Amino acid sequence: MGAQNSVKERLYATDSPQALNAKTSHQSEELQLIRRSQAGDADAFGQLVTKYRTRIFTMVCGIVGNEQDAWDIAQEGFLKAWRSMHRFEGRSSFYTWLYSITWNLTISSLRRSSREEVVELNDAIPSSLPGPRINSQRAEIREQVNAAIAKLSPEHRAVVVLKELEDLQYREIAEILNLSIGTVMSRLFYARKRLQSMLRPIYQ
Repeated sequence: MGAQNSVKERLYATDSPQALNAKTSHQSEELQLIRRSQAGDADAFGQLVTKYRTRIFTMVCGIVGNEQDAWDIAQEGFLKAWRSMHRFEGRSSFYTWLYSITWNLTISSLRRSSREEVVELNDAIPSSLPGPRINSQRAEIREQVNAAIAKLSPEHRAVVVLKELEDLQYREIAEILNLSIGTVMSRLFYARKRLQSMLRPIYQ
């Protein structure tokens, strides 16, 4: 009986008044920071940036492959968001809005650059390989995966990174990229097929 009660407690833990109150408090706190930021409170905006900067930086770095460039783009995104705070209407979460701004800057940077940086997609690399030289084999495969991803267009690389690296849902990707879910799924399907075609020799 005690075990059954324990299972029930775990199943319904997220519906507990404490959990709901914590979530409501979190949303209320963020809303206050947003309103203060829109009123020109730089300290409030700084708290919002501090809350999300690591996730934003990780996303950008995963695309450009260079920490310094990633920080520059992230900082540009934060500055643009600060200047545009009066336009934030709350139709999406603040994080999604900030993510969208920074993502657009990242793609623009890639398009301006004459040299496309490599993105590592470690999940595409087999977890184990036969033979005594596994480390060198994995390094060689990683280079081939990187090269294949670098050949994708920015639009197709976008959906691959957001889905495979960021593990976002289709709805979230569509919202960030301002696309329909159907378009996201179509681009992801095409990108995966392209990668499979380019990487086929690895798995033969």
